[in-house]
Amino acid sequence: MALSLGSTNISFATTYHVVVYRVLEAFGGASALASPDPIAERIVWGLRLPRVLLALLVGGGLSVVGVAMQALVRNPLAEPYILGISSGASAGASLFYLGLLPPVLGQALSMPLAAFLGGLLAIGIVYLVAYTGTRLSVARLLLAGVAMSALMASVTSFITFSSPDPGKLRAVLFWLLGSLSGTQWGELIPPLATTVAGTAFLLVLARPLDAMLIGEESAYHLGIPVERLKRALILLAALMTGALVAVAGAIGFVGLIVPHAVRLVVGVGHRRVVPFSFVGGALFLVWADLAARTILPEQELPVGILTALCGVPFFLVLLRRGSYGFGGS
Repeated sequence: MALSLGSTNISFATTYHVVVYRVLEAFGGASALASPDPIAERIVWGLRLPRVLLALLVGGGLSVVGVAMQALVRNPLAEPYILGISSGASAGASLFYLGLLPPVLGQALSMPLAAFLGGLLAIGIVYLVAYTGTRLSVARLLLAGVAMSALMASVTSFITFSSPDPGKLRAVLFWLLGSLSGTQWGELIPPLATTVAGTAFLLVLARPLDAMLIGEESAYHLGIPVERLKRALILLAALMTGALVAVAGAIGFVGLIVPHAVRLVVGVGHRRVVPFSFVGGALFLVWADLAARTILPEQELPVGILTALCGVPFFLVLLRRGSYGFGGS
């Protein structure tokens, strides 16, 4: 449906023909099929398919990072942007796009790389504040993340509103709300690599993550290297969130609502939660992006608006409940 529907609707049969033809062509077996309509081929294969694949990767990746963050702080209300990574990436992207970086850096960087480095800078500062020399304080981590998010958001706001170019200002604001438009095939490589590697890493750590849910001291007595695990989860969150925000902007609430909804269905065991969260987040963002580009005629909304419209009510319902721990505890 995501490949067929849009500003120009294409029949499912034509969409299927285009995809099958291009896949077979890549393996040298398309000679038996008729060539598809060039306009439909351009729309389906050149424009929509890369966008849908990016939505799958970003949605699944943000959900997986949400699982990691919720295990780290032992709270199902945690999300990928809790450590200020998204705000730092947004500040880096804004500085680059509006031409406010030093010329040497501006010529050496691209906007995705500037966003990635901004996110790493933010999480680096948060980590230095939270690390006490012997252990990583989760309480300090959360407080430093909130403070860093507020600081970087203020920097981004100052940068954007001081821009003399309204065209660039609109483009930056659109990106800050999350956008998958204009996705090219080459842009899929970084999110593909980070999402696949991060998901596999969390599956390997399923048992230690289960132990973390019952508390750090209990996990330590079960033989889990708690401090190393916390550092690994922070590094994973920084790399994955930075890479995903760099290509898609700040898309909120996916990593909050999807892992929690998955736990309500499959339980709290991470061997099930991680893969189901990836699939759920991927499908959720594909649907949200489809709505973002079809809900208004001849106009596209930032996809972050749609995810927030779904996520905020869900978040408020969680807060309204008497308890919202893992597994309903």
